[in-house]
Amino acid sequence: MRKILFSLILGALLIGSTGCIIPAYSGDPAKRTVQLYNTSEDLRQAEDTYDRVFMVDQPSHMTPYRTHGGIT
Repeated sequence: MRKILFSLILGALLIGSTGCIIPAYSGDPAKRTVQLYNTSEDLRQAEDTYDRVFMVDQPSHMTPYRTHGGIT
């Protein structure tokens, strides 16, 4: 009975808590703004790196019209 009661109390405490125990960003609005800006800038640079690695940012060498490819 004691284990059930303890698990119910622990479950109620865990359900009632919101977010993480350790906050990801500062409580100071000015400092938090800088942290959020740095995070978004890192994500933007990650997208550019993805494009460069998979060569999505390279120009297309395909012609806009179909060619036969044989000797004419």
